[in-house]
Amino acid sequence: MLVNVLLISAGSIVYAVGINGVIVSQGFLSGGIMGISLIGHYLFPWLNIGLAYLVLNIPLMLLGWFGVSRKFMLYTVLGMVMFSTATGLIFPKLPHIENPILAAILGGIICGAGVGITLRSQGSGGGTEILLVYLRKKLGLRMGAMSFLSNALVLAVAAHFFGLERALYSLIFMFVSGKVMDSILTSFNQRKAILVITDCADAITAQILNRLHRGATLLEGTGAYTGSSKKVIFSIITLTELSKMKELVFDIDPHAFMVVNDTLEVIGKRHGSMQDI
Repeated sequence: MLVNVLLISAGSIVYAVGINGVIVSQGFLSGGIMGISLIGHYLFPWLNIGLAYLVLNIPLMLLGWFGVSRKFMLYTVLGMVMFSTATGLIFPKLPHIENPILAAILGGIICGAGVGITLRSQGSGGGTEILLVYLRKKLGLRMGAMSFLSNALVLAVAAHFFGLERALYSLIFMFVSGKVMDSILTSFNQRKAILVITDCADAITAQILNRLHRGATLLEGTGAYTGSSKKVIFSIITLTELSKMKELVFDIDPHAFMVVNDTLEVIGKRHGSMQDI
């Protein structure tokens, strides 16, 4: 619980720094609930961004409560309160960037990092993130891509009020933010799927179990050209374990054939014994 609170708090603070330090100072726009809050603030400067964001989140809070997870929503409510508070209190005096493209990139990096850090917890900072988590849970869609598409709708409306040029700079900000968010969400849990075709499957598997302390599954394979049967080793490892995996495989069988694939996500627990995957 403490880790989740710390992640939500840190992510909310980082995001507030990006909003007040870059986005608002440059007059950029955004999408989703934050975009609506920014539009309201630009049209009515007395309107507090954090308060508007909190009020507009109420319908999505109900969706998250009944459609995602009540535990998730409890942390999300904390995230929304933390963000609203941070937005009202944190006004960093960052150096003004004259080039709007560079400012959009910087804002995207900061805000994307803030959202990514928050989503590493068991909650979120609210806004369309609740809807994105819901769609990710139901459909398995990538959050960064969904965020970019959904935010574009609000941005199109904003372009009507504030001009196309500002909307295009804001589009750069949103694109960078989505990419940074995806990177943070996947980099901490990056896995490699390994396939090894070898005549020494038993020896290599034993080394995977004993040296890497990773599970493995033996698949039955048949060579298309020779028709001979071979065992295929399938295993999931971390990026830091890849070099060790290559070393132990080719030390035992220099003629082994090894395939390394990136995995977008690894879900589920190992079945059977603790050594199987």
